[in-house]
Amino acid sequence: MTMTRVGMVGAGGVAQRHARVLSSLPGVRLAGVTDVRHEAAAGLAEAHGAVAYPDLTALLDDGPDAVYVCVPPFAHGPAERAVIAAGLPMFVEKPLAADLDTATALAALIAERGLITAVGHHWRYLAVVEQARKVLAGREVRLVTGAWLDKVPPVAWWARADRSGGPVVEQAAHVLDLARHLAGEVTDVWAAGNGTPPRVEGADVDGATVAALRFASGAVGTLAQTCVLGWKERAGLEIYADGLSVAVSETGLVVRDAGGEETTPSDPDSARVAVDRAFIDAVRGDADDIRVPYAEALRTHELAVRIAEAARRTEPGHRS
Repeated sequence: MTMTRVGMVGAGGVAQRHARVLSSLPGVRLAGVTDVRHEAAAGLAEAHGAVAYPDLTALLDDGPDAVYVCVPPFAHGPAERAVIAAGLPMFVEKPLAADLDTATALAALIAERGLITAVGHHWRYLAVVEQARKVLAGREVRLVTGAWLDKVPPVAWWARADRSGGPVVEQAAHVLDLARHLAGEVTDVWAAGNGTPPRVEGADVDGATVAALRFASGAVGTLAQTCVLGWKERAGLEIYADGLSVAVSETGLVVRDAGGEETTPSDPDSARVAVDRAFIDAVRGDADDIRVPYAEALRTHELAVRIAEAARRTEPGHRS
C-alpha cells in the first residue's frame, strides 16, 4: 500500500483528534504539523513521529499528499488559499470561517481548481442518521426542532463574535447541517438573541438564541441554542411527520409511531473515524464517500450565518 502523507495546519484539540485517527489508518502517516504556537506543533508532531514546521510554506515544501486545516474560525482563509494554490486535497474543520465572505471566496477558488475537499461534519457518517433518512423517505416532514444546549468551551476566542462567528455558527452548525440533510433546504429565517452574553470574561456573544425556520418543502422548524450551562445538556434534532417522530443525535436515534417506540444507540467515535477514512480513500482514489465537500458545507455555513445575523438585528436595543 502506498503511504499517504498528511500535513496538519493547527495543533489544537480537534487537530489532535484527527491526528490520532489518521495515525490509526493503514498506510497513512502524519508527515508534518505547523501552528502559530510552535510548541503545540512540536508536541503534536513528536506524538506521531512527524516534523514540526515553522510555517505552512515549509510544510507544503515537504510535499504532503493532502492537508488538514484545523484552525479557529477567525484564522481560516490564508491556510486554505495556500493549500489551494498548491493544488492539494484539503480537509477543513468546521466552521468554515467566522464570516461568510471568507468561505464564499474560498469555495470559488476550490471550484476553479476542482480539488478534492471534505469538511468535518462527521454527523453525516453516523449510522443512525442514515437510518433516520430511510425512516423519513417518502414522508412529508411537518416540523423540525433542533437544539444545542451547552457550555462555553474553554478557549479564549470562542465567546467573541468576531473570532468564532458566535455559538450558532461555531456549535449549532452541526444541528443545522443535519436539518438540511434530513429535511431539505431552508428558505426563510427569523431569529432573536437575548442580548446578554455568558458570564465569561470578554464575551460579547448571545447567551441564548432562538430561530424560526421555513423549509422549501413547506415544513417549519425551530433552533434553540444556549451556552450558559456548565455542561452539555442536549444537542440534536427532532423531526415530525404525520404519525411519526424521529429524534436523532450523536448518541442515538428514537423513532416513535402508533406501533410504539424503537431506540437505537450510536457510537459518535465511529463517525469521527469514518469522516477521515472517507477523505483519505478519496485522496487515494480508492472510494468516493465524501458526504460534505466544501461546497456542501458552505450551504450549512450560509444558513448559520443568516441566523446569527438575524439574531443580532433583533437583539434588545438593536432592532431594525
